[in-house]
Amino acid sequence: MTNQIQTDEMYMRRCLQLARCGEFFAKPNPMVGAVIVARGRIIGEGFHERYGNAHAEVNAFVSVFAGDEHLLREATVYVNLEPCSHWGKTPPCAALMADKGVRRVVVGCIDPFAEVCGRGIKQLRDAGIDVEVGVLEDECRHLNRRFFTFHSLRRPYITLKWAQTANGFMDNDGMPFAISTPVTLMLMHKVRSENDAIVVGRITEEREHPQLSVRHWVGASPVKMVLTHNVGSFGGIESGLTDKQVLDTLMKAAHDSGVQSMLVEGGGNTLQSFIDNMLYDKIRVETSRQCVLRGTRAPKLPSDATPENVRHIDGNTITLYRRQGSL
Repeated sequence: MTNQIQTDEMYMRRCLQLARCGEFFAKPNPMVGAVIVARGRIIGEGFHERYGNAHAEVNAFVSVFAGDEHLLREATVYVNLEPCSHWGKTPPCAALMADKGVRRVVVGCIDPFAEVCGRGIKQLRDAGIDVEVGVLEDECRHLNRRFFTFHSLRRPYITLKWAQTANGFMDNDGMPFAISTPVTLMLMHKVRSENDAIVVGRITEEREHPQLSVRHWVGASPVKMVLTHNVGSFGGIESGLTDKQVLDTLMKAAHDSGVQSMLVEGGGNTLQSFIDNMLYDKIRVETSRQCVLRGTRAPKLPSDATPENVRHIDGNTITLYRRQGSL
């Protein structure tokens, strides 16, 4: 049994490696990898390369050499996310596996998408296929944390970001000044490229007119959103609403627009509003060695923010916090 667990985990790690190859082009679909194993060797593998194109399981079956096709009847298929069971832009993968007659399917985690959500596994088991669920489940869920948060919580996966001096100020007496170094600024633009939308508050927009682009990295710039009690970038936010009402409206608009990930780069009040309303999954704080006499205080870290990674670059410290219970 122990050897089987180790074997299943080994091939599931390969699924995760393959899945990451679709990071930029599979969206809004999740990243998925598939590996077909028979007689102790991989006979086929694939990943979901691009939204609207064939899924990982289809690509894995296509990659099987003609001389190995007879092995499918005794093969195990590994996939980090439950195979789909419905017709979308492509045929259902669970039905394909049943048609191929594979012996066993190992699934990393259940798909939270309403049209799947256990139906794929049921379809496989109804076809007489042995199905194992939950191998490296935490790793599989974390890989597609944006997709899972979007479908489970009906909001984007939210990262809060700010830069501060050593004594906890975000500006110098109300005036912006450089805290990031050229290298840490480049890394910040990398983070932007990984998010669908970026949010700032009205005061930051009026005072600094930030570009919020990916000019020091490669990739698409996120959609710019300005949070205001009057009119947001999605429109229809009336004045007189509380912070919670404004944020709730923003979350709904973002979800309706298919925004799966959101980076918040606003000023202190905007960031604190997200923290106070428990709307965050990760927090990224860059701290320099500089000190100023006065300015805008950085938000107070919430008690459920746990340090996940710390890096020291050009004298600055970048700390990534993860909210307890978040993917």
